[in-house]
Amino acid sequence: MDATKKPFRISPELGVYAEKHGIFQILQRLLQGLLVDKPMEPIQYMIDHLKSENDEVPRVFLLGPPASGKLTIAKLLCDKLGSNFLTLENMMANKSDVVNKIQRFSIKNKEIPNTLWAKLILERLSKTDCIKRGWILVGYPKTRDQALALQENGIAPEHIVILDAPDTVLIERNLGKRIDMSTGEIYHTTFNWPTSSKVQKRLVKPNGVKEEETVKALLEYRRVCHGILNSYSKKYHVVNADQPSVDVFSQVMSHVQSRHRSNAPYTPRIILHGAPGSGRSLLAALIAEKYRIVNVSCGQLLKEPVAAETRLGEAIKPYVESRQPVPDVMVMKCISQRLSKLDCSTRGWVLHGFPQDAGQAEMLKDAGFSPNRVFFLDVPDDAAIERLTVRLTDPVTGERYHSIYKPAPTSEVYSRCKIHPKDSEENVQQALEVYHANVVDLEEFYNAVIHVNADQDPYTVFEYIESCVVKPLSKHTNVFV
Repeated sequence: MDATKKPFRISPELGVYAEKHGIFQILQRLLQGLLVDKPMEPIQYMIDHLKSENDEVPRVFLLGPPASGKLTIAKLLCDKLGSNFLTLENMMANKSDVVNKIQRFSIKNKEIPNTLWAKLILERLSKTDCIKRGWILVGYPKTRDQALALQENGIAPEHIVILDAPDTVLIERNLGKRIDMSTGEIYHTTFNWPTSSKVQKRLVKPNGVKEEETVKALLEYRRVCHGILNSYSKKYHVVNADQPSVDVFSQVMSHVQSRHRSNAPYTPRIILHGAPGSGRSLLAALIAEKYRIVNVSCGQLLKEPVAAETRLGEAIKPYVESRQPVPDVMVMKCISQRLSKLDCSTRGWVLHGFPQDAGQAEMLKDAGFSPNRVFFLDVPDDAAIERLTVRLTDPVTGERYHSIYKPAPTSEVYSRCKIHPKDSEENVQQALEVYHANVVDLEEFYNAVIHVNADQDPYTVFEYIESCVVKPLSKHTNVFV
């Protein structure tokens, strides 16, 4: 490196590349694996880890009291994610030295050491199918000592889900539990009764479902469950199991597909897209103020060279004065110049007003500017028209008012306020038609779009956008809220 070229500046493209491919996270996982597994050949270990391509597979503990629905939800998760369904019972079906040791303890009616259970689980998780497809471990660990034994053996799940419900609900639910002894499927007399008469005849009442037995099991669970919470205090997520299984599964699935907050360097590059009147400008200002990133307004960028009377401004001026669309090439030049500046590269940016269609999005991509968050602000046309057509502008101060939400402070100010020509109902309707004509193609262009209901208080919308900015995106793409 040439020392005469100081101060050095790292190219922004390097940061975008590292973020896109998760370079920081890869190095973090490699270091974590080296410290936990302590391999004899660390270089070969890292090569094998990179070849395995298993960093995104599910690794989940699914816990909860008796009758909370753990087995049902776990099977649904495994069917959806293609992961391995693990319980202590099905792991004991495999023959190994560890299984033989556990069986000897069991025959002698001795308590099985937690270290043996941990070795059994580690042995199962080390197999190729668990490494490649991930796993859902159900009902274990149950105590803090068991959790510590797992941690000592380097077993660390990505997600821990705890299903919970009031004890009265669990007792009543357990009374109706039935099992098909041929298949092992679990049914319920109220919530999940089989339609086949043959299956109905095979159902039997399992052991431990009497009220006294359920109460005893619940008391034991409540006595020790706090130890699990303390062992995984920063990872566990509680889901209310006192609701339809479809809703429980949806919440568990959403959490399992989420990513933990990372320590990786992160520069926000945000696009706010929405219909006229969706609140893009206000939300962009709030985001920029909170996180000290650059607020890039396409409309404002086009006015700046016109005011400065630059060569580009002279070319743009006729379009601005006649209220005609500025050619995409000129718009892109203004945006490219602004996003290339040092403050945008180092602090990040929030762009609104551009792109408005897939063609403009392609131009932005070709120029080397890729957003890492794309928000679509959804608002009904009626609400957008109501917001804009009663908007007033004070020509003296430039302040904007709204007849309903932000009226002018005095009658004097109100008397001099004017309605901007672009806020007429006809112009707003035309703008909405243009928006709807392009929104589908633009959504298809960006593969990770976050839809936000913008027909609510702007600060509520801002809080949700803020949560999506600071947290990593979930493993699935489009999100609707």
